[in-house]
Amino acid sequence: MIFDDLKKANMEAMKAHDQNARGVYSVLINKCMLKSVELKTQNASLTDGDTLVLINKTIKELDEEYETYKKAGREEQASVIAYQKGLLEKYLPKLMSEEEIESEITKLDDKSLKNVMIHFKTNFQGKCDMKLVSQVAKKFN
Repeated sequence: MIFDDLKKANMEAMKAHDQNARGVYSVLINKCMLKSVELKTQNASLTDGDTLVLINKTIKELDEEYETYKKAGREEQASVIAYQKGLLEKYLPKLMSEEEIESEITKLDDKSLKNVMIHFKTNFQGKCDMKLVSQVAKKFN
């Protein structure tokens, strides 16, 4: 599981005294633990798909932070954020291309936006950019 890989990477960062890596891994592990507790109340467990969603959210937060530091002229902090983002991106699978999304949509009987979004959220969670899925699905309507 990706969650186990994150915990191992966190331990390695601790041993290497890499505070920047440890910081981002710890934040992500905490988010995963919170999600796991939330899912246990629903009699479910944390999946790789859930972990990928959390990684994507964290990367988006880091992007916003990076832009803020860049605008403020704080290059050192911006480079730390870029480093942390790079660490997390290693765990993301290759996202589906626009062509792959189109071919998957053509296989569906009901090509309504709602149905397409539900299909991709349940079957390809974390493996495709949902914004791109929405744009491609709108071409079919």
